[in-house]
Amino acid sequence: MSAAVLRAPSHWQVVDLLSDLHLCESLPRTRAAFEAHLARTPADAVLILGDLFEVWVGAEQALRPFEEQCLAHMRAAAQRCWVGFMPGNRDFLLDEATLRSAGTHLLQDPTRLEIFGRNWLLTHGDALCLEDRDYQTFRSMVRQPAWQRDFLARPLPERIALASHIRAQSQARKSRAPSPADWADVDREAATDWLRTADATVMIHGHTHRPGRTVLSASHERQVLSDWDLDGAEPRADVLRLSACGLHRLPIGCND
Repeated sequence: MSAAVLRAPSHWQVVDLLSDLHLCESLPRTRAAFEAHLARTPADAVLILGDLFEVWVGAEQALRPFEEQCLAHMRAAAQRCWVGFMPGNRDFLLDEATLRSAGTHLLQDPTRLEIFGRNWLLTHGDALCLEDRDYQTFRSMVRQPAWQRDFLARPLPERIALASHIRAQSQARKSRAPSPADWADVDREAATDWLRTADATVMIHGHTHRPGRTVLSASHERQVLSDWDLDGAEPRADVLRLSACGLHRLPIGCND
């Protein structure tokens, strides 16, 4: 594992970290909460650690009204603060040119954030869910440049259909373990190794939909971001706000 490095400029006093919004047209309240947070946050930087969108099948998607509006709000936020995006398992094809047009910086996975005299290791988290062997095989395949070139060369309707098929397969697997508590989690030993290699003490990640803090060793821990769903029966969303005082978990409501 080799981590990229993001050295925070001295004027950064507040950093917001969030992930797993899974934005799509069927979640209007979730999208509204995201847009409201971008507009109102006092943060000097907003770092999105993957799965901003439910699915991303190519640059043409940025021209659709829903995605165009989401990216426009990111562009507006980027006029006030530094916005970064790290690809997740749902939107790893969100390309740098599209992000740049939205004023957003591409973050490598993992990235070591250097701020407030400490190192924080940021990752989406899916690469560390080693027990999910089927997913790891799939991930290895779709992250290959040759596979991505072949996929992006297909007509858009075919890409959308294939993405829908993959999502259906994923949902079928999850239906056998409907609670996130039963899904494969980040491997503790691998996470600790990543932290040691990156010379960091705290890992911040999403993907698992199990928000909270876990002690990994005497000197290492992880903080897990919440997924966002403000349209379902059990609304949930939060942001981890990082400042010189440490990390604070900030609940997000549909009217925030």
